[in-house]
Amino acid sequence: MAKKVAVVLAGCGVFDGSEIHEASAVLVHLSREGAQAEVYAPNIPQMHVVDHVKGQPTQEQRNVLVESARIARGNVKDLATLDVKGLDALIIPGGFGVAKNLSTWATQGKNCSISKEVEGALRAFHAARKPIGLCCISPVLAAKMFPGCEVTVGHDTECEQWPYAKTAEAMKELGCRHVNSKVTEVHVDTRNRLVTTSAFMCNAPIHDVHDGIGKMVREVLRLA
Repeated sequence: MAKKVAVVLAGCGVFDGSEIHEASAVLVHLSREGAQAEVYAPNIPQMHVVDHVKGQPTQEQRNVLVESARIARGNVKDLATLDVKGLDALIIPGGFGVAKNLSTWATQGKNCSISKEVEGALRAFHAARKPIGLCCISPVLAAKMFPGCEVTVGHDTECEQWPYAKTAEAMKELGCRHVNSKVTEVHVDTRNRLVTTSAFMCNAPIHDVHDGIGKMVREVLRLA
């Protein structure tokens, strides 16, 4: 039987929701591997809405579930209904929505809180020893919740290629082990059954990001 994988989205758009290319890559690679994706999102207001042309917040108000439906082609479920028993793995793509809608990392960094439903889903999969795939900024969720875990968000030294490398330092302060990696590589924490890759934490060609996410998906399915 096809493996069922929960994909949790955080809206639609890199600056205020899920990064669309990352979410699409996850869904494409799951399909290619013969797995069945079930898309979920929390039914909550977005922290804010960003004009992606100007890069500035607007006065609009949007809902995370409704916006996630744009990526899921309407086939999205309320995260409150997720049942780990019927699923084999969990994957959370990146995008600033992870740090704004699924958690408060964008404003509080390592002192952030994680939304109740997102934390519940992560703890349920972790307790059931079912693999969790995280890319881009979403590994911060694991760093916050699972002390001592091993993850990657790429590199820990900031430069033009790695503009968000300070994230790795904040994660280390939470007690996790950060593993430097290339954008096309993944890190597997076998003890915690976490698979992470940097994606757009790196200024890299989009095909390299796509390939790294493909490796993450395949490792998640191998562990499932």
